[in-house]
Amino acid sequence: MDGMLLGQALVLGLVQGLTEFIPISSTAHLRIVPAVLGWPDPGAAFSAVIQLGTLAAVLVYFQADLRRLLVAGLRSLWSAPARATRDARLAWAIVAGNVPIVALGLTFRGAIETQARSLPLIAAMLIAVALLLALAERRAARRLGVEALRLRQVLAIGLWQALALIPGTSRSGATILGGLLAGLRREDAARFSFLLGVPAILGSGLLELHALLSHGAGNGGPALLLGLAVSALSGYAAIGFLLRFLRTHSTAAFIVYRLALGGLVLALWAGGLVR
Repeated sequence: MDGMLLGQALVLGLVQGLTEFIPISSTAHLRIVPAVLGWPDPGAAFSAVIQLGTLAAVLVYFQADLRRLLVAGLRSLWSAPARATRDARLAWAIVAGNVPIVALGLTFRGAIETQARSLPLIAAMLIAVALLLALAERRAARRLGVEALRLRQVLAIGLWQALALIPGTSRSGATILGGLLAGLRREDAARFSFLLGVPAILGSGLLELHALLSHGAGNGGPALLLGLAVSALSGYAAIGFLLRFLRTHSTAAFIVYRLALGGLVLALWAGGLVR
């Protein structure tokens, strides 16, 4: 990362912001785009840290929701009536839903940052999740709002989110998939995906940022800051786009895109054009 140019950081920040929330996998694109352009792999650490930019977009876009959930969760610590409110239940459900990704992320951190970044695996996950999304679109009821979720359903969605530790899965894609299977409407599944992702993105981003700073950011600091800023701005735009899009459309366009990209990456890798 120390040798990253500002132009590369700008492109990767834009890629991160546009693909973090749309269910096409930001980590896959942060691995594929540099490979196609002949740039070095920015690494799992950079991919995790730059997510802090898109986290800022979520915090701004959903500031009212997040403030309400935080207050409700804190009040529930000492007030029994507060624990019975919908916001308090949702706040603690979000905490519980992040247990799987935290536990598995810490356990398999080494493998995630090395072996899991292979292009064939990324391509396979792009295709596999596309097929699962297609199945969910065909079979799911899609009638419920976020307030109707039960704890067991949130935990199930949390397990789907943990699958996103494998590059190519897409955290938003996995959680939207889990939400659809739980019966959520598409827009509600996307909204819950954003809220559920706050602790996971914050935790992984801060962990990797600490690691980078501990080893010295070197002259990569300005590039990282630029990437963070661009990912925040483009991520904010992507949130609004996805919520509007899913009000009237299915995830079919993203399914087709994932299948095409996965097939293309496999073809390029088999031909020795990318590594």
